[in-house]
Order: sequence, then structure tokens, then C-alpha cells
Amino acid sequence: MPAGMKPEEAGKFIQEEVAAFARTSRLNRMPDSGDDFIFDQPLVQFADGDDPIFSEYKTIIDSAHLKPREALARTYEKSPGDLPARLFVISWILPITAKTRESNRPQKTVPSRLWAYTRWYGEKFNGALREHVVKIITERGYLATAPFLQPYFKQMEKDNGPSSNWSERHIAYAAGLGTFSLSDGFITERGIAHRCGSVVTDMPLPISPRTARTPYSNCLFYVNKKCRACIPRCPAGAITEQGHDKKKCREYMHDTIGYINQKYSVDVQGCGLCQTRVPCEFRNPAKKLQA
Repeated sequence: MPAGMKPEEAGKFIQEEVAAFARTSRLNRMPDSGDDFIFDQPLVQFADGDDPIFSEYKTIIDSAHLKPREALARTYEKSPGDLPARLFVISWILPITAKTRESNRPQKTVPSRLWAYTRWYGEKFNGALREHVVKIITERGYLATAPFLQPYFKQMEKDNGPSSNWSERHIAYAAGLGTFSLSDGFITERGIAHRCGSVVTDMPLPISPRTARTPYSNCLFYVNKKCRACIPRCPAGAITEQGHDKKKCREYMHDTIGYINQKYSVDVQGCGLCQTRVPCEFRNPAKKLQA
């Protein structure tokens, strides 16, 4: 980024770099198809690295959940107080293509081949994208880290199921990219079928506002109690009107992972059935109600 670039220009620079990487990287292609994309054009927004919501996540998620300042400090082995005064978080959504979503709609017990590939190969692309964003920022003299790729990233087992010390969905919420759902997914303007990622930096960026009235504003169940489409879609019976049972979900995938590995030759732990053949699959179904 040239010296003197304004935050708005820097934000556009990052958005264009993420979009270009998604268009050109061979990692964003299905392994058995030369031209089929894994993800559509990304959505990219930005959060204030010291937004109070990151402190709230220590209560909402776990006390071990890292603030952006803590994550950047660990990466560079510094004290959080020794970092620049302003930090920012880049968050992106990688929407899953229509072809893949359509392939998963008829499934009732396990994911389709394309969905399984998206979960496995698509996350490899997501990791490469994280590395790319860090690289283009540090080459311009700024600090940057992708917490998900760092040695300090960890997943934790809690009484109510697994969690991590850096939740990409919660980072996306902080950046105003969407809200949560009854199924524990994250509903964006491009729907719930996606992967997400993030990078923390001191590169000055424009802050994206959070416009949702509540953390569940995009989920029809919480808006008017009329939608329960994800409940019967779950083969584990892990989704009810009380929410998503992470332990039931994990146990079901543990029981079927061997079959999935053998069938698709991938290491995958997500069926995605609750993210397809539902009103929020590829759009924000509550948008018209919010108008």
C-alpha cells in the first residue's frame, strides 16, 4: 500500500486482493474439475481491533478466546501494550457455489461429494488466502497475523461442545458480515453456506458498521418463529427450537467420518445439510422483513 493511502483506499485494496486471489488461485478449484470454482466471489469487511465486543467474547465463548490485540502480540512475541495504538481485523466470507449447494440438497445422511471437497480442499484454499493477505500486508511494512494458522490457535472441549480461542464466525459478526442462526451457523447477505477467515493488522482500514439489531436478526426462526427448516435437515437430531447441540453433531460426524473418508478420500467433519435446502442457504431471508 503506497504511503499516504487513506483507510477507504486501503480497504478497497484488500477487497480487490482477496477477490483476485479467489479468481486466480488454483486452490479455489475442485480437484477433479479444471474450471469449477469451490467458492464464489468473497465478501470482505473490517472491524476495529479494540472493539469492546472482543472483550465480551471472553464471556460469551470462553475466557481463552483471544482479543485481536492479544493474537497479534502473541504472533510477534510482544506485550499487547507495545503494539500500535490502532488495530484492525479483516474478515471475509467465501460463499459456496450454486453447483455444490445444489448437490447437497438431496442428501439426507452424509454430505455430497462436492460438499465434502469444499470442506476439505476449500479450507486449504482458505488457509492459503490467509497466508496471502498476511504477506501482502507485511510486505508493505505493517504487522499482520492470521490467528487460525498460528501455533497458539486451539480447539477446546467444553460441557456444551467444542469451541476455539479464535472463532471465525464471531469475528465475522464483529465486522458486520451477518448474524447467527438456530443451527449455530452464520447467515450473511449471501446466506449460510460458506467458509470464513480473518487477519489482524495495524494497516489502517475503514470500520464496517454492524447494522443487525440483534445477533440473530438474519434467522427467520428468531425473527418470527415461522421457520424450522434446519431442524428436520439434521441427521443427528442436533437442532431443536432450543438451538444446536454441538456434542450430538460432533458424535454423529465421528460415527460417519470413516465412511466419508472412504467414499470421498477426504478428512472432513461436517455434513452441511442444515446449510442447504433451507431459506437462508444463499441469501438473508429476513432482509425483506427488516426493510
